[in-house]
Amino acid sequence: MISKGTPSTVRTMSKPERRASRRCKITQVLRARPSDPASDHFEDVRGTLSVSRSGVYYHSNLKTYEVGMRLFVTLPFSEDPTAVNREYLAEVARVEPLLTGNYGIGIKLLMEIALQHSSHSALTYPHQ
Repeated sequence: MISKGTPSTVRTMSKPERRASRRCKITQVLRARPSDPASDHFEDVRGTLSVSRSGVYYHSNLKTYEVGMRLFVTLPFSEDPTAVNREYLAEVARVEPLLTGNYGIGIKLLMEIALQHSSHSALTYPHQ
C-alpha cells in the first residue's frame, strides 16, 4: 500500500528580530561625546538614520568609535536657547566600515541622565 503524503513546504529562514522596540527612519540631530574622561575627547554632531526607544544608528567619519565605548548622547540636539535637549548615557553596540569611508555607528541608549534647556544653561535632572 502506498500512502500519499502532503507535499513538503519550503520555509525561508530569517533572522529573529533582536530589537525590543521598532525603529523609525527619521533624521534628528544628535551630539555624541565620550563619557570616559581618560578617552580622547571628541564631539560628533550628526543626523540620525534610524531611531528607536532604546537605540540610534548614524554615520560618522570619525575613527574613534569602538564597540563597548560609553558615550554621552544629546538627542535631539539643538543650540537654540529655547530647545529642550535630552542627555543619555549610551554604549556603542556596532561600528561598521562603509564603502564611502565613513562608519555606521549603532548605539544603545542605557539611561536618560538629564534635560538641557539650552546649550549654555545648567542641567535639570529627571525625577526618578
